[in-house]
Amino acid sequence: MRIDVRPSEPGELDSSPDLLQSGFWGAFRRRFGWQARAFRCSYGGGQFRLLVLIRRLAPGMDLAYVPHGPQLSQPIVEPERFLLALADALRPHLSRCLFVRYDLPWAAEGLGNHPEPLESSGGLYKAPMDIQPPNTVILDLAVGEEQLLAAMKSKTRYNIRLAAKKGIEISIFPSQPGQKGRAAGEPDELEAALAEWYRLYRETARRDRITLHSEVYYRTLFSLAGSYGREAPELYLLTARHEEELLAGIIVAVWGDGAWYLYGASSDRKRNLMPSYGLQWRAIQLARERECRFYDLFGIPPSEDPRHPMHGLFRFKTGFGGRVLNRLGCYDVALRPLFYRLYRGAERVRSAYYRRWRKRLASG
Repeated sequence: MRIDVRPSEPGELDSSPDLLQSGFWGAFRRRFGWQARAFRCSYGGGQFRLLVLIRRLAPGMDLAYVPHGPQLSQPIVEPERFLLALADALRPHLSRCLFVRYDLPWAAEGLGNHPEPLESSGGLYKAPMDIQPPNTVILDLAVGEEQLLAAMKSKTRYNIRLAAKKGIEISIFPSQPGQKGRAAGEPDELEAALAEWYRLYRETARRDRITLHSEVYYRTLFSLAGSYGREAPELYLLTARHEEELLAGIIVAVWGDGAWYLYGASSDRKRNLMPSYGLQWRAIQLARERECRFYDLFGIPPSEDPRHPMHGLFRFKTGFGGRVLNRLGCYDVALRPLFYRLYRGAERVRSAYYRRWRKRLASG
């Protein structure tokens, strides 16, 4: 299989259907030490554009990461062969890279319906860990609000109405003052709201034992969205309060014809008022106002397993209805096999620490 790869301008990525393959996302990641390279690719079945992010591991050693790519217009008959050929075509442009990591968007729909794993051969391997969550819930926004509510689980509908009845107040802070949102979305108010949200996010991370970025990361995300230009996503910080106390907050991105729930924080206080349900419902309404076709709840456990530590998250997100989408996750193609094996071994240890030992040590 022959694939032709040519460098292109990052702006050519701004028509990507996925935010993580956009020129904006490349510009954002550059602010945090990554190189962002755009490519125009063609093969027998068509053409596509590709964002590749490159990060330094050590002097003379880099890794290449393809977030939610490649985005193809039709399925590939031999996906393993295709990914190997694409990595080989990229090789001249990735001279110091140990491997290419594809965070594949290819998916199967339905609860318990997972795509067939790719065969590990010829230098292609399942990565020791996934970067983006491969499993998610997607709501179809082409229907009316009553139909959306009817498709939800009864407990979810009840909790949405309870949040409104108990006086949960939702505020919207857009990345640009002119965006659809509340009038209070001026830059200084957004800054203050982000600072308060991040304090709550730190509390959430300690409680759930998850890693998080620095406050600068989220501030940069909003500031770049406000200055990038016409092709920037619309970003919104939505907050839920009761009697002026911040109880929950989420960050939502609108890009193209979709909306993505990216980050969320919640307090241990007044959980019985169901602020997170009120927030998500308002975000869904906002996405419909922005004429989005879908709303991506962005990340659930791979199955409905009560033993899974994030089972509560599974119940919460699937309660809103929609369809479950299970992606393949991350696969690597080794470009420098010896060094890749060493890195892979170290990453396995790191993955085991975060999945098991870190939680055990924290609870011990």
